[in-house]
Amino acid sequence: MKKITIYSTRICPYCVRAKNFFNKKNLEYTEIMIDRDPEQMKEMMEKSGRQSVPQIFIGDYHVGGFDDLIEHDMDGKLEGLLG
Repeated sequence: MKKITIYSTRICPYCVRAKNFFNKKNLEYTEIMIDRDPEQMKEMMEKSGRQSVPQIFIGDYHVGGFDDLIEHDMDGKLEGLLG
């Protein structure tokens, strides 16, 4: 299974939704809190090209935000990404 990474902040409701989504599917993820570390925020922006959170990666693949995650799941693409 590929590593799941979620860039998030403490006050982001869509971050909570993304984490709940993965928890319900019993999928482990690594959370990177960008509001605690400006260098991590810079890294997220360089990798994703976006400033908003969450930014979700599966392996090196940039899924996008929460809405993108749900779209990948509904289209059946998520399982393939996870390996």
